[in-house]
Amino acid sequence: MDRFATRRRAQADQPTGNIEDSREAVEEPPEIVGVDSNGSAAGGESSPPPQAKKTEEPLPFMGMKVRRRANLLRDCHGDYIDVPSDPYLSRILRKQGDGKVLFADKVLRFTGTGKIKRRILLITDLAIYIIDPDSDVLKRRVALAAVDKLCMSELNDNFFAIVIPSEYDCLMASTRKTEIVNTLLEATKSKSEYELKVFRSNRFEYNAAADTVKEVEFEEVDGNVRTKFTRKENH
Repeated sequence: MDRFATRRRAQADQPTGNIEDSREAVEEPPEIVGVDSNGSAAGGESSPPPQAKKTEEPLPFMGMKVRRRANLLRDCHGDYIDVPSDPYLSRILRKQGDGKVLFADKVLRFTGTGKIKRRILLITDLAIYIIDPDSDVLKRRVALAAVDKLCMSELNDNFFAIVIPSEYDCLMASTRKTEIVNTLLEATKSKSEYELKVFRSNRFEYNAAADTVKEVEFEEVDGNVRTKFTRKENH
């Protein structure tokens, strides 16, 4: 399997708590092939000056192609990486007392410092797992009950934010966004009477880190979705 081509053996003990991705060592941003074969990205982020209430990022995340309607209508398979055959992922689930996989695939995760990280997004009937695909280390586990809502634009882009009031939020991108959202809605509803809210707007705020609030704005330009990030003072 391709996923095992660069696999490094994980340490004996996987972390079971939430770990802040933005504290990781600096690494080069990955290519955006995991989001859209035609997409591209450019730009970084800078910290706002102390006196500014709102600072526009100098280089917006650009060039995300609008998803074709055929992609929205394609078959949904749930587990795209065959979790049961992966001893490392299976071990992580066993340590957490979890086993029913509803969705699993590679995604892009945007950290609080503006870096792009490849991650495995794994959804069970109890929790959301974010895993480093190279080291098989669990980076974060979020109980479904802790999720308040999902945020996304009104355009056919690949971005979505999982809002977690008790922690920090998670902004990700995937060509299977529609399936991910539907899986989270169904999983939450099946476990409780609470129906997860979906907020659709071409501009929304999210907590990129414990002390970082960002606004993301979406605009369709010549068949592409232009995505601009603005760092705001935490309030």
